[in-house]
Amino acid sequence: MFDGPEPIYVQIATWIRAQVLSGELGEEEQVMSTTQFATTFRINPATAAKAFSGLVEEGVLYKRRGLGMFVAPGARQKLLADHRKRYFEEVLDPALTQADILDIPVADIVDYVLGRTPRSGGGAATKEK
Repeated sequence: MFDGPEPIYVQIATWIRAQVLSGELGEEEQVMSTTQFATTFRINPATAAKAFSGLVEEGVLYKRRGLGMFVAPGARQKLLADHRKRYFEEVLDPALTQADILDIPVADIVDYVLGRTPRSGGGAATKEK
């Protein structure tokens, strides 16, 4: 499962963040222990512990002594805010810069965006058919 180019601990953290973002892991829900991760995915327990440690520092997980790791209250909202900020900085800002270079009027961009309809179940947009 964790076979990408990034270090495994980064892949584990990304996977857990994705589960929190999608709602698969809810607030106060317990996540697998480092031992369970090591056994299930055949990795070193220290690798899983490094991922968990980073997620604790980010405020996505917290530790209950003697019970394990849990999803922190507000973790999904925090991740959504972080991803939205990155989306604006990494996707929209360059797109708007390119639109400016191409002399695309803001009104054309707004018309294009408004001409798209939301998908069911979320705020994302897809092109009308």
